[in-house]
Amino acid sequence: MKFMNISYFYIVNSSERSILITVRGLIQGVGFRPFIYRLATKTSLSGWVRNTNENVQVRVEGNRIHIDRFLKKLASEAPPASLVGEIFFKDMVPENFSSFTIRESDDISDEITGISPDIAVCGDCLHDMTIEGSRKDYAFVNCTNCGPRFTIIKDLPYDRMKTTMASFPLCPECKKEYGDIEDRRFHAQPVACSICGPAYTIHQKGIRISSDIHVVLSRARDIIESGGLLAMKGLGGMHLACDPFNDKAVEKLRKLKCREGKPFAIMFCDAGDISRYAYCSRKEKESLESWRRPIILLTQKVIAPIRVDHSRKPSGRRLFLSPAVTSGLTTIGIMLPYMPFHHLLFRNLNIPALVMTSGNFSNEPIIMDNETALEKFSQVTDGIILHNRDIQNRADDPVVRIIGGKERVMRRSRGYVPIPVQTNVDVDGIIAFGAELANCFCVGKGRKAILSQHIGDLRGLETTLFYEETLQRFLQLFRVRPALIAVDMHPDYISTRVGKGFCGLPVVEVQHHHAHIAACMAEYSLDEKVIGVAFDGTGYGTDGHTWGAEFMVCDLADFRRVSHFGYVPLPGGDLTTEEPWRMAVSYLYTIFGNDLVDLDLPFLRTIDREKMDMLITMMGKKINCPLVSSAGRLFDAVSALIGLCNEASFSAEGPMRLESIIVEGITGKYTAKTGDAILFNETFREIVKDVISGLDASLISTKFHNTIISVIFESVKGIRAVEGINKVVLSGGVFQNKYLLSRTEKMLRKDHFNVFAPCQIPPNDGGVALGQLIIAAKRRELKCV
Repeated sequence: MKFMNISYFYIVNSSERSILITVRGLIQGVGFRPFIYRLATKTSLSGWVRNTNENVQVRVEGNRIHIDRFLKKLASEAPPASLVGEIFFKDMVPENFSSFTIRESDDISDEITGISPDIAVCGDCLHDMTIEGSRKDYAFVNCTNCGPRFTIIKDLPYDRMKTTMASFPLCPECKKEYGDIEDRRFHAQPVACSICGPAYTIHQKGIRISSDIHVVLSRARDIIESGGLLAMKGLGGMHLACDPFNDKAVEKLRKLKCREGKPFAIMFCDAGDISRYAYCSRKEKESLESWRRPIILLTQKVIAPIRVDHSRKPSGRRLFLSPAVTSGLTTIGIMLPYMPFHHLLFRNLNIPALVMTSGNFSNEPIIMDNETALEKFSQVTDGIILHNRDIQNRADDPVVRIIGGKERVMRRSRGYVPIPVQTNVDVDGIIAFGAELANCFCVGKGRKAILSQHIGDLRGLETTLFYEETLQRFLQLFRVRPALIAVDMHPDYISTRVGKGFCGLPVVEVQHHHAHIAACMAEYSLDEKVIGVAFDGTGYGTDGHTWGAEFMVCDLADFRRVSHFGYVPLPGGDLTTEEPWRMAVSYLYTIFGNDLVDLDLPFLRTIDREKMDMLITMMGKKINCPLVSSAGRLFDAVSALIGLCNEASFSAEGPMRLESIIVEGITGKYTAKTGDAILFNETFREIVKDVISGLDASLISTKFHNTIISVIFESVKGIRAVEGINKVVLSGGVFQNKYLLSRTEKMLRKDHFNVFAPCQIPPNDGGVALGQLIIAAKRRELKCV
């Protein structure tokens, strides 16, 4: 949104005016001051503009008509990457300025203004790379409309000396551009060229080979096209890259990452190449080509060989994506180049795409410093490309999916962070520590909730250190004075333990699924009772059991659980996430008892009989079998039952494989019993019958999904009939499922429900911290803490 509110304060009535304007929003690091300068001079106004740590201030004097025109254009023509929140102005006593100037930034209080996310390189800068001069083939070209922001900032206000560009003094030519109002690089803080700016180097086997960009690019091409692995320092950390058309290269990368089955993301040279491999709608293309340049989940086309364009790709090979890229899933994560270096690299490659995955190892954060990259990657890759601009703030690539015609953020990082969520509640001084998996934390400043970038799973020491370090940076950068802590009520979460030990402050414990719903409510500024449907893997419940499929009536302060999926044993506890067959056996045992071993089910024949007997004994004696009400575990059970995923090599593999085989146009469903406890006994009996009869797994999966959609619809209708509530919030990781979410939304809206599901906030545990924050804030407002 470019424009939210203008407040007027008139005190004079002459044809000449002098006013002070205060602009709030995401307006630093996006060329906002140069935009103001040009607009003021074009409208014949004098005065000044300056950054402060909390806003942009503008003083203009001149003809009233010119000032009115200036104000309208200020709201409607702001730079593309800016998000103007509010504009306030008041009349002042004229000072008779002789011209319009940009004043030095000022640090006026503990308040803060929005910090821009990193912005993909723009077309003008790409053109500059083709022109003879100090920016020809320069891999760090940028201007006021593009380039690094969040990843290089150290403090506010956003000025060069408070970024990691401070160590690169401007050469005379860059300094001239920086000070020239007519230049596109006017006051662009990361401005640089090959004379004065950062540079790339390439290393092989720990030895520095060259800092000549042409040597770097040619060596990179040779490594990639010979089937090698390349580590590359990017905007927010390292990437690992290889040829996605080379089976051996992709398998080599899987071995390095210890990543048996999780799909890899691919960076394509341009959108035209993407269309040969995946279906891409207008909205998906729009998201792909936006200045954020996210990874977007697309539907892969049936293997389609192409002959490479000889004018650009001289090899003429027929290229097939390696099946190892997606490991059999029908969705594929695709992004476009967003750094100048990416474009230079593709100009030198004879292939139209690269596998581009985070440069880290299992349960560790993405590597961002040169020394660690050389230590970790020198002996396991064929080359390392580094640059000498420090990364201040790590940032993975974001992941989005278009569902129901809307962009839904699944992983919030580069390009999206640190844009705040504006709240209707005072969240100042609250720190929400988030969940344990897919962690993000959230800090409150005034009425702004600021979510961190994607941190990851807090089960490795390095990630926990990254988490604690980043939290301290956010507190310093956004000038947060901690006053209240919000944590998940699960006593064993690492985030909960860290939060409870933080500064000895008061602590608010928040139920996991209430936080999911509240996060979505915060995104849409809802502050009333809603029907909340929270579907995910697991979350600690108020009854001591494990929850994950909850229908609630809730507001921002509290909730009441109305119904839920029926409890079943979770044999082996967390081990079920790695071995989904355990959940299938659990459901079958709940329905058939010991007779389950006599069922003629193919998946049962793949399980060691001794393991099976042990599991049945555990459930019979209730040993290490906590009760669970979980949509995620239900999807796991069905995926194993129909032979898709007995053992998971990555999180949510079973549900993802179940979704990937859905057949469009199938309306059939299974029987389920709704009520206080929603039971799937008949569902499983009917699925067992279909499996034994040989019904195709894709049809079973589709019918199962239709069953869940029907259960949601009937349950929500029942709650509305009793409670009189018409607003429904859908959240939790299971709603990353495109088929499930889009059809559930459509069915509910057709019955005149107002439906809300996360868009800019992840529905998974990456959004939980926002929910914790807003719940703690509301309870504080009501004096419940």
